[in-house]
Amino acid sequence: MTPESTPPIPTEGSGRSVQDYIDETPVWADATPVHHGPITNMQWLIWWLAAVPAFFEGMVVFTTGVALPLMAKEFALDATEKGVVAAASLFGILIGATTLGGLADRYGRKQMFIVEMVLFGIFIVLLTLSASYLVVVAALVGIGVALGCDYPTAHLIISESIPSRIRGRMVLGAFGFQAIGALLGTAVGFVILFENPDVAAWRWMYASTLVLAVPVIIGRFFIVQSPLWLMFRGRVEEAEAATERLLLRDPLYPKEVILERAQARGKDREHQLGEAPWSALFQGINLDRTILASVPWFLQDLGTYGIGMFTPTILATIIGASVAQPRNVAELIQSDILATKGAAFIDVLLIVGIAFAVLLADRVGRIRLQILGFIGCAVGLLLATLSLHVGGTLSGVLLFAGFMLFSFMTNIGPNAMTYLIAGEVFPTSIRGTGAGFAASFAKIGAVLTAFLFPILLKDIGTDLLLLILVATSLVGALVTWRYAIETKGISLEKIEAKGIAPKRNK
Repeated sequence: MTPESTPPIPTEGSGRSVQDYIDETPVWADATPVHHGPITNMQWLIWWLAAVPAFFEGMVVFTTGVALPLMAKEFALDATEKGVVAAASLFGILIGATTLGGLADRYGRKQMFIVEMVLFGIFIVLLTLSASYLVVVAALVGIGVALGCDYPTAHLIISESIPSRIRGRMVLGAFGFQAIGALLGTAVGFVILFENPDVAAWRWMYASTLVLAVPVIIGRFFIVQSPLWLMFRGRVEEAEAATERLLLRDPLYPKEVILERAQARGKDREHQLGEAPWSALFQGINLDRTILASVPWFLQDLGTYGIGMFTPTILATIIGASVAQPRNVAELIQSDILATKGAAFIDVLLIVGIAFAVLLADRVGRIRLQILGFIGCAVGLLLATLSLHVGGTLSGVLLFAGFMLFSFMTNIGPNAMTYLIAGEVFPTSIRGTGAGFAASFAKIGAVLTAFLFPILLKDIGTDLLLLILVATSLVGALVTWRYAIETKGISLEKIEAKGIAPKRNK
């Protein structure tokens, strides 16, 4: 007995919707459904190419934590200048998500998918060859702009190409490469420092990303445009061709794609929103969606980037690996290596956390995981704070346990879920703009943290700084609960349908 396709789903008028074709699963000859349909080669290609930028972001941002002491030595940076360097790529992400993220709504997902990666490669080369502090900052901002554009675009191009039932795990699986990038960035930094104990070693840390960036740029030319976006633009024939390419499989099915023309008609109002998308984010139910997508992400970034980028610095300070006034380059590098080892050990929990998020997002739901994750982050940071008030072995145990719990809970919860929710709750007409706004608003928190962390560590101390992050994590849980909109398993077409709102968890 071989599986047969599901009978055509009735729709108004002739044809079916893009999401109907994507979500379709086979049935046996006696009409028993098969719960999982095959993912096509094109869908896998899109997924892999969209996963890489998350990897790059994790690698670049967390590499900065390792590279910063070396940059400071080479360019004689003071505390403020170190804060600027630490915040530069995050500030670029803010600008890129704000100014370029919405362009995917206007010009298409594929076009921006290519442009952003080309920009990334150009600025990585500039950073590697930079000869001054100002060029370093400019290059890091440029890298951030490219990654900021990719925040909404990569999410959209996956979620608009993947069946609704597994959308969460596929988006989060790609996003999980951020944790892999963070760990690998730390590991690469350690290896390069060990093999090349020189102040200029930081250049090779960033240059290593080019090995993967070039094939990714080439690969992005060969994917299909988002059929959902083409339908929104009224380009029905192109959407049908794109859907056929997206779902091309052996044996061939569907043999022919006929999309519902009514889906592409009556879009005048949505096109008007496309011309003025920012106002649409703050009207009606979209205001709740914007708050849910933006505010918890902002609060989450305060902790994730602050702790993530400066884990080596915090560990070096608390466990005594730091050399306050290095007498030479060798002492500086040895201090950096010791702190990097501890950071790499903790970063492993980022990967474990995202693995659990992938497994649970489409089962437990986004909202529950985000609330639980925020609370877990607060507990982890509280344990790290308590480590400052005890001595001996217990202090080290509490410190590492707290940071490890934080790393695990942030990735099973808010670090993963805020990204996922932001790309799901908005309608197609403003999905790129909404996700871009959420990412850029979040990066205000990341920029503030990255810039102020070195200064605050010195001025108010580790103790009070960690307690502030405990409070922001609890506020994140509260805001998530207040504006909860669950998108688990809901078709993107249903989310945007007039008069249909996702189930609210209040």
